[in-house]
Amino acid sequence: MLDKSNAKTVTTKREKFVELAENRTINAIKAIRVIGKLGNKNAYQFDENDVNKIIKALNKEVEALKARMSTTGGKESVDFKLS
Repeated sequence: MLDKSNAKTVTTKREKFVELAENRTINAIKAIRVIGKLGNKNAYQFDENDVNKIIKALNKEVEALKARMSTTGGKESVDFKLS
């Protein structure tokens, strides 16, 4: 027999996860789109090296996310600076 209070806690944890995951993923996508706006060469000066550094940092963070979300649960974080 399943304890009703435990089932409620699991449901609440699931609901909270879904709510936070959706909101945070939407915010992350928006942030990436804002970074993409830096590609306007009429407004900004940058080179391929700058672009590669940004992409590398974002990819490393996605890999760190995969590790944290996997069963092994890595703790790596990524710091970023162009210079």
